[in-house]
Amino acid sequence: MTDSAPPAQALIVVDVQKAGVTGGRAVPGAAGLLERTTDLIARARRSGALVVHLQNDGAPGTGDEPHTPGWALHLPVEAGPTECVIRKTRDDGFAGTPLASVLSTAGVEAVAVCGVMSEMCVQATARTALALGYRVVLPHDAHATQDIPEAPGISEAVPAAVVSRVAAWAISGDAEVTASAADVRFAAPRPLPHGRVSS
Repeated sequence: MTDSAPPAQALIVVDVQKAGVTGGRAVPGAAGLLERTTDLIARARRSGALVVHLQNDGAPGTGDEPHTPGWALHLPVEAGPTECVIRKTRDDGFAGTPLASVLSTAGVEAVAVCGVMSEMCVQATARTALALGYRVVLPHDAHATQDIPEAPGISEAVPAAVVSRVAAWAISGDAEVTASAADVRFAAPRPLPHGRVSS
């Protein structure tokens, strides 16, 4: 993204929960991911952009089962008129949640998306945002996933970095994929009288 590109008016932080970014099951490079995500959140807050933390409610027995240690959001939330937590049960952060309404009410037209997992919840949420007409910015170094294990007779193991790159590539024709989270700029949205008008 160049300096002349319009800024994002919202940051969607996807499933940055303890199960995925700490301990033995953390995504590769979790420390760097958290550092860059923390910076994105801080800059979005300073600009007055909307910050939405998505929190996945996993199935019983999974690492992100509700109200277990792994389910907790890893990064602090400053709840208020420009920051909130939205819980979800599917990959797509819009499915069965008020996310679309929250963005519309705020007058958001462009969103940046970061978090985990690249090919699952990050991509699914970005795809729906695109389908709803939002401009989507996806910083390459601010989303991550796990290695895909070897599948005998199908493929060798696929490194997490490759999975993340392919996930971004699959939507790069419509989304703006930046090389670095540092390239993402933010600005406060301009609320519309009756929310966002669909074209």
